[in-house]
Amino acid sequence: MLVETVKLSTIVMRLTPELYPFLKRSELDFEIVLRNGLEALEAEDAMEIIQYSISENQKDALLH
Repeated sequence: MLVETVKLSTIVMRLTPELYPFLKRSELDFEIVLRNGLEALEAEDAMEIIQYSISENQKDALLH
């Protein structure tokens, strides 16, 4: 089994480049561990990873 660590920006640029401008730098720099490597990802997988990354980056956000 191929395990690969990539930044979210790599996933976004490869599978959903239209979303790149909507993500923060901290989200794009989020490191993702892929169990079967980048080549095995599909667009719907990327969307799930993006959603998770956004929620992880907002955990400590304060709302005013």
